[in-house]
Amino acid sequence: MRNFHLAGRSTVHSQNGMAASSHPLATLTAIEVLKAGGTAADAAVAACALQGVIEPQSTGIGGDCFALIQPKGEGKVHSYNGSGRAPQAATVEWYLEHKMNSIPATGPHSVTVPGSIDAWATILGDHGKFGLDTLLQPAIKAAEEGYVVAPRIAFDWKNNLAKVRAGINAPRYLLKNNEAPVAGDVMHQPELGKTLRTIAKEGPAGFYKGYVAEDMVQTLRSNGGLHTMEDFAAHTTERTTPLTTNYKGYDVWQCPPNGPGITMLLMLNILSHFDLTKYPAMSIERFHLEAEAARIAYLMREQDIGDPAYVGIDVERILSKPFAAEWAAKIRMDALVELPDVRPPINPETVYITVVDKDRNVCSFINSVAHSFGSAVVSEKTGVLMQNRGAGFRVQPGHPNCIAPGKRPLHTIIPSLTTQNGRARMSFAVMGGQYQPVGQSRVLTNMLDYGMDVQEAIDQPRGLHYEGVYTLEDGVPAAIVEGLAKIGHKTATCVPPFGGAQAIVIDWDKGTLTGGSEPRKDGCALGY
Repeated sequence: MRNFHLAGRSTVHSQNGMAASSHPLATLTAIEVLKAGGTAADAAVAACALQGVIEPQSTGIGGDCFALIQPKGEGKVHSYNGSGRAPQAATVEWYLEHKMNSIPATGPHSVTVPGSIDAWATILGDHGKFGLDTLLQPAIKAAEEGYVVAPRIAFDWKNNLAKVRAGINAPRYLLKNNEAPVAGDVMHQPELGKTLRTIAKEGPAGFYKGYVAEDMVQTLRSNGGLHTMEDFAAHTTERTTPLTTNYKGYDVWQCPPNGPGITMLLMLNILSHFDLTKYPAMSIERFHLEAEAARIAYLMREQDIGDPAYVGIDVERILSKPFAAEWAAKIRMDALVELPDVRPPINPETVYITVVDKDRNVCSFINSVAHSFGSAVVSEKTGVLMQNRGAGFRVQPGHPNCIAPGKRPLHTIIPSLTTQNGRARMSFAVMGGQYQPVGQSRVLTNMLDYGMDVQEAIDQPRGLHYEGVYTLEDGVPAAIVEGLAKIGHKTATCVPPFGGAQAIVIDWDKGTLTGGSEPRKDGCALGY
């Protein structure tokens, strides 16, 4: 039972439909779409398109998309990979010849073909009642008539001011008098509004062909990029078969590689070898076990995972019980497992939206421009901020995630879904770059091992063991930080906080929905 003496949000409850996102207007838009007769997929696309305008540091039509959808909340789980590919001219030899041993985090080389628009259209074609012509209208209105900057978004804007100032066309589109807007400021993007109108009218062709694509390609090539119109026109979304594992009687679903959801599933498989309930939720032991499982899973990801169209990935072995058992046996409670140092190329930003409609269609939907404000390249005439997902490639021949023509980089964004006996139980994710697999594991174990409700599970203090340092939120008690240091963890405090969780739990017996939303973000869960 929730302790109401402690500050925190309550869970949100409803009977018909529910949505949760990192911005109140996006959540409200999703609910309005549901009330108008739209499906969960319709609501997610409308909310995400709006966030691409009002939360530009995290998402947009210049980004990528992954989704898990379970029609009627029963049976088959559908998986969508809307990630973009490298230009056909992007050979590893080209980069090595030009003395580039890594892909820059900003600029044209960091840009892969944006996958979002085609993914949205594909998902709507399979699971929607409305089209982009209807669902882009809230985003168009916000771009053309203006929107008010929310507090957390203003915080991120200020923190990335130098990056935006140094970007290509970015100051003109994303700053006010060369300064970051503050909370309460009104921003307009009429050029982006015009682009959205074109897409609403013409569909994906209005983005991947015609004047919008020409402007993106011209902007990229005039600044040294390798992209062509053919690269944009050739883009497609992939329908994939999701991966799953079982934890505490629940089947947990993730999109397959080049998505990194396999990382979270391996973490759960390792943690299943330990009785977490022996230790308090806020304890040295629990934080230590979580960190060790993460370090092992991230090592596997960086060594083994890439685009399966280009490299062989032994998914069955990685998710096998013996593989997890072998690693779990190496974990000690008084020291760290000796592992090679893992330094993933990027730590991006994301938005996540979860929607369940009155028919119990479930949509777990994630969309991202990678790093905050992506590549900092804005298409000159169309106002499209392009992602920097290409910075996730390695320039390392033989590595599974080495850049190659038409290849998709190892991603970070992972929507999640849990089912029990084939029925959806929770649609959720924890956005936030490299933290996402850890965040998802933490929310799930908070609920399944420690009996927390969905909001309590989200509220709990967090930490991420990344690049050799265990970075902990300031809500983690000093005694735990000191105890982790004694075991051998190098600790630090994080600013800003980790992650952005959204979740909806389905109670089939009561016929109700329960939502939780991230207090570290601006958003909320709403139901009707």
